Amino acid sequence: MKNVTIVVPCYNEEKNIDNLYERLKDIIHSLADYKFHILFVNDGSKDNTLNKMQNLRELDPNVSYLSLSRNFGKENAMLAGLDFAEGEAVILIDADLQDPPELIPQMIEEWEKGYDDVYARRRSRAGETWFKKASAHWYYRILQKFADIDIPADVGDFRLLDRQAVDALCSLRERQRYTKGLFSWIGYNKKELLFDREPRAAGNSKMNFLKLFGLAVDGITSFSVAPLRLASILGIIISSVAFMYLVFVVVKTLLFGDPVAGYPSMISIILFMGGIQLIVLGIIGEYVGRIFNEAKHRPDYLVSEYNGKKILRGKK
Repeated sequence: MKNVTIVVPCYNEEKNIDNLYERLKDIIHSLADYKFHILFVNDGSKDNTLNKMQNLRELDPNVSYLSLSRNFGKENAMLAGLDFAEGEAVILIDADLQDPPELIPQMIEEWEKGYDDVYARRRSRAGETWFKKASAHWYYRILQKFADIDIPADVGDFRLLDRQAVDALCSLRERQRYTKGLFSWIGYNKKELLFDREPRAAGNSKMNFLKLFGLAVDGITSFSVAPLRLASILGIIISSVAFMYLVFVVVKTLLFGDPVAGYPSMISIILFMGGIQLIVLGIIGEYVGRIFNEAKHRPDYLVSEYNGKKILRGKK
């Protein structure tokens, strides 16, 4: 009998955990040939999420919970779950029920065919604003153009990973993780499943515009140096245009006696060049900041409690 671990990262999901557990339990009972273990990861929740996990642990021995010392973010919470997962296959799923657990049997079926990474791709996104849908659409297309690897569009974290793929992910100890890109970077045999994404069962999304923007920047800077190349190309183009304009002004003044443009044009050019320089410095700063964070070698997360035991585990 093969062991399968379901990892559920949670942050302030007290309204969804019980519902998710009931749906998972129904699916587990329908797959009697497999032994399932559900691992909830409490990412520093401030509501009653941890108590819900503890209650489920008391009711069901096949449920475990891992509580981090504070909110480290979903990327690190998923890494913690992967570190502690012991199944031959690991399924990642969010607690908000936007990703249907009923897709798990099909994932396992594809896994048995030899696929190492069975991921779910969104065919539609219910319950989201037009702005979020449009921004997500264009972000994935831009990321695909910039990234050095193929990162599928409209694919989240909902997937089944074979043990080999899990071990590969756990060996990558980046501090600023962009797991969607890491899934593609490790390679292995992949299979895509389509589904229609449902609205959140309860509560509000924890990802506001600034967090989504930060995640987008992480995705581009983690898997591409294209912004740095664009900054260099922009510098070359502007320098070339500036030199040609300089020649034009000198020739016009010496041969035709036209006066040099005055204060308004000079200020406009200075402000324009200053803006370009700040943009380029910002791009360089993003990469320098990543180097700074990686150089500190801090653990990706700290564990406060695992199934009632106080432990400290930053990485394998």
